[in-house]
Amino acid sequence: MKTQLEIEIEKMMSGQLYDANYNDQLLPLLEATSEKCWEYNHLLRPSQVAEREALLRGLLGKTGKRFKINQPFYCDYGFNIEIGEDFFANFNLVILDEAKVKIGDHVYIAPNCGLYTAGHPLDVDRRNAGMEYSLPITVGNNVWMGAGVHVMPGVTIGDNTVIGAGSIVVHDIPAGVLAVGNPCRPMRKIH
Repeated sequence: MKTQLEIEIEKMMSGQLYDANYNDQLLPLLEATSEKCWEYNHLLRPSQVAEREALLRGLLGKTGKRFKINQPFYCDYGFNIEIGEDFFANFNLVILDEAKVKIGDHVYIAPNCGLYTAGHPLDVDRRNAGMEYSLPITVGNNVWMGAGVHVMPGVTIGDNTVIGAGSIVVHDIPAGVLAVGNPCRPMRKIH
């Protein structure tokens, strides 16, 4: 028999509406992750490479052998984030990982980027009641995101793609393209 926490996490990760703001099962998980992010961003010096890596390995669901995430870094749960080999994220990465966020190998993310799996209903009553949904994000191998890129719920970005600075990615982006804009769209193929 599933626990109430398992039921709430299952709802959260399956795209169903769930109570994100007042749920006694999920709020302690959010608080624990916030504490780890605070420790990472405020207590660990940049020179404490081994300690920073150990904290992130304990926080994230899966990591490659080699990765670097510059401080500050923020996420909601951590356990829903999977990063591949040779992952690099520059300053101020935000990942709202209510659903799975899978990031491939050799992915580089510039400063001030966000990956957001969470969304809210358009209906004001449900939104004010704290309801939320989440859809997974997948980023392929060899992807580079320029500064200020924001990836919305449910998006997949294909392998070998570059997302230009300032882009808002609301739809899937195919492999092997340069994509830019708001909304982000492929501009041309790249090798």
